[in-house]
Amino acid sequence: MSDDVRSRAAGIVSQAGQHLKRFIRPRVPSDADAEDILQDVWQRLVTTLEDGPVEQIWAWLYTVARNRIADRYRRPPMASLDDLAAEMGLDDEEFGLVDFFLRENQTPEKEYMRNLFWKQLQSALADLPPEQRDIFVWHELEGQPFEDIAKRTGENINTLLSRKRYAVLHLREKFANFYKEFFE
Repeated sequence: MSDDVRSRAAGIVSQAGQHLKRFIRPRVPSDADAEDILQDVWQRLVTTLEDGPVEQIWAWLYTVARNRIADRYRRPPMASLDDLAAEMGLDDEEFGLVDFFLRENQTPEKEYMRNLFWKQLQSALADLPPEQRDIFVWHELEGQPFEDIAKRTGENINTLLSRKRYAVLHLREKFANFYKEFFE
């Protein structure tokens, strides 16, 4: 690709980015959200272009942006473990997933409960089909976004969401007795 073609392509991308951002920004609460959506649009474009050319690219870009904006309002944001740690006033070194569930001082009883919790979780995860278990572990325990998981597995994001939902329902059922026994 010649320098002239690269320069023209960079100009087109810059111009498209400015137009898209002006379209997105009034429809979302913050500049950061607008940037996130714009990055999602570019990521989707790159992924789509790997499969072949896109007809009517401007219309396609605006449609993807509009869908991403709708997705933000459709799904309420989940609190991340980092947000919970910040609310509790903990720094990164003090906070772990176990502490989210059992955040009282270290005692032999609490240590026993922590170990029991992890054994119960491992047992409940082992009961799941591998597809559901992997999605739950990757998204909830490792914090990977669904977009990254979709790229890795080649699965549709809606399929991944459905699998995670089934995993969560299974885990809720498995942990109902654990919760009653130790927390009520």
